[in-house]
Amino acid sequence: MEQRMGEKLNAGEVCNRVVTVATRKMTVTQAAQRMREQHVGCLVVVDEAGAGRVIAGILTDRDIVTSVVAKGMDPAKLHIEDMMTAEVVMALEQDSLADLLALMRRKGVRRIPVATPNGVLLGLVTLDDLLEILAEQLRTVVMAIESEQMRERRLRD
Repeated sequence: MEQRMGEKLNAGEVCNRVVTVATRKMTVTQAAQRMREQHVGCLVVVDEAGAGRVIAGILTDRDIVTSVVAKGMDPAKLHIEDMMTAEVVMALEQDSLADLLALMRRKGVRRIPVATPNGVLLGLVTLDDLLEILAEQLRTVVMAIESEQMRERRLRD
């Protein structure tokens, strides 16, 4: 995502609006297959409601490895609701990038669903997304420094 330096971006602007979701009753095997098919590391677990897809939990590939595979459990017999994180760290659309980074650091998470105040899923922000934006801003700073150095060389030659 390209932006102007100093532009105040918020969670609603930087989140990925295409989110791979799952339902509580899916098996862990089905969840793992969906992650593989979609090339994602997490599924946002949702309940369908009149208002939309309400966030019920989140399941990561790490959850599957540490809670199922490492314990020798049968993923075909477990449902997502048995092992999902139900207390999901969420952001609102208007939360700033600084808010997102602080929340990730404070809660120890790499992915944050973006929701309405009623918990309806709008998108997902990952630490990788934020790093990409910050890297672009740093590239802009480097280009400004290089430009200044070139200007100085021209003036002194």
